[in-house]
Amino acid sequence: MFRDLLEREFSPYGQLSASQLDQLESHYKLLLKWNESLNLTRLVDASAAVKFHYCESLYVARFLPDVPQRVVDVGSGGGFPGVPIAIFRPEWEITLVESHQRKAVFLREASRELRNVRVVASRAQEMQGTFDWLVSRAVAPAEVLSLELAPDVVLLIGEQDAVHLAGEKDVVPWGRHRVLFHVKRSKPNVSRETSQHAKIERCGQDNRNYEPKRRRR
Repeated sequence: MFRDLLEREFSPYGQLSASQLDQLESHYKLLLKWNESLNLTRLVDASAAVKFHYCESLYVARFLPDVPQRVVDVGSGGGFPGVPIAIFRPEWEITLVESHQRKAVFLREASRELRNVRVVASRAQEMQGTFDWLVSRAVAPAEVLSLELAPDVVLLIGEQDAVHLAGEKDVVPWGRHRVLFHVKRSKPNVSRETSQHAKIERCGQDNRNYEPKRRRR
């Protein structure tokens, strides 16, 4: 059921091989298993998970340039959008950043067979190095944009949350009032001193009623 739903929903935007469908289905099954004891997602129904987890994540992979990329997924949680991106683009280097230790353990288990994935169990502001793209979907936009890890940033956020952001906006085909927001910045300066001013504030993993937390003033 999951395979058929995913193949049908994503087919207008890209083709998934049998191997990729196997890998995505394996991730979904593992997600359900771990979700019994660890709060990874509220979307356990196959149809909802396909649309709001997997198709949204694959849509990001389709949006990025079709050349080898170094991508960092901040606040990866259950592996979205990083794991589907890694499966769709096996030639890319994907780094999943997750400060919640048990969720980081899940990510390591979920990416065991994905040679292009590494998991960093730490806060994003402690990250060293640079990437080509920073992606995120469950972290407050202002918090992600305060990081200096990559010159290009892609966020999966609510339409209202993108109103006051300057950048490219593309409506996501699944769900209501969801957009893919892209901003290109100058080359990041990732000194440790600068990055310590950034604080990642996690929001709910699920996106149908996604309301990002606001920074207190």
